[in-house]
Amino acid sequence: MKTFQRPLSSEEEASYIQVLKEGDGKAVSEAKEILIERNLRLVAHIAKKYQNVDEDIEDLISIGTIGLIKAVGSFDVSKGSRLATYAARCIDNELLMLLRSKKKTSREVSLYEPIGTDKEGNEINLLDIIEQEQEEVVDRIELSDNIKKLAELVEKVLDEREKEIIKMRYGLLTGEEITQREIGQMLGISRSYVSRIEKRALLKLREQFS
Repeated sequence: MKTFQRPLSSEEEASYIQVLKEGDGKAVSEAKEILIERNLRLVAHIAKKYQNVDEDIEDLISIGTIGLIKAVGSFDVSKGSRLATYAARCIDNELLMLLRSKKKTSREVSLYEPIGTDKEGNEINLLDIIEQEQEEVVDRIELSDNIKKLAELVEKVLDEREKEIIKMRYGLLTGEEITQREIGQMLGISRSYVSRIEKRALLKLREQFS
């Protein structure tokens, strides 16, 4: 499977969504293209759930991408959710429509067809997977991927103060993110100084992140 670009940070995503809402012409097109490209990894992760239904993974990704494009075009930030959470539903819906369409013309695809067993030996079918909460699936996938990559790079490229702030800021120690203001109070430095160190550290990580 092809390698996809890294997901956008919360700040980057918010910036591009703002352009979609208030921009026009070329700026809107470019923002939409970036939001789609940076969420293709999410499409691939969700498509993997359906690999056991006799569909080529690349075809599943193509269909899932249609759902992503629809999600970017209709996303409403005022609803309070992140784009990835909303997009996961749209991607899943697009893939489900494909399966329903296939089911009408073939008996080979069944939501109740066994595809494996869980840790306790209980039979699992496709319907069991489909009914999972998408928010939990997306959060678990992204958190696992990002923490693993960040943890490796943090130790390699950052100095001790940068490590300390990044680990607290992104919950790499406890799993709970801490605000810049809270970090500043804990370390006895200003919030703006924490922000400068964080930006410098993120720049280092971004240069090494692939």
